[in-house]
Amino acid sequence: MTDTTLNDKREQILQSAESLVAQSGFQGLSMQKLANEAGVAAGTIYRYFKDKDDLLIQLRLHVATRLATAVQANVTDDMPLKLRYRTMWLNIWKLAASNTSALNSRVQYESLPCSEGHSSREQEREMFAKVEQMFVEGKQQGIFRPLANEILAALSLEVSVVLARKHAANIYQLSEADLDAAIEASWDAIIKH
Repeated sequence: MTDTTLNDKREQILQSAESLVAQSGFQGLSMQKLANEAGVAAGTIYRYFKDKDDLLIQLRLHVATRLATAVQANVTDDMPLKLRYRTMWLNIWKLAASNTSALNSRVQYESLPCSEGHSSREQEREMFAKVEQMFVEGKQQGIFRPLANEILAALSLEVSVVLARKHAANIYQLSEADLDAAIEASWDAIIKH
């Protein structure tokens, strides 16, 4: 087998696992169910992953990589902080509205404890370096409240996810003006007054 074939099969397994986790959570993920969903033999999964725990760790990183790329798209360090923030907020909005399985599985992963010997949380922090940098710079410049970056993200960028899910589920619809107001309100939640 070529490296491309191996990577394609691994990707196929990860995508199937992500779909199953988004649909029914981790408790609904068995290796046999995953094999059926991915269209592979159950033993094939073990060619790519040591065990279910390894699969879940790799799946968490797989989802985080894709989310980090999408969230930080078109963001550069030389952009003003507020423009970086707005760009990331809208990137999250678009992602949440168009790819609910990635976000649903992400919510599942956040509820799982990381193994102490594994550095997946640190790897994820590195993946979201532009988000981290924005919050660090904002605090250094005295623009943002002196809170942990995780709290700043929860008060601001994560609002986009919640609103996009409700928008996608037709619970309510947001106009462009509503989006602008939501971005301003979430920005206001983290800046010093």
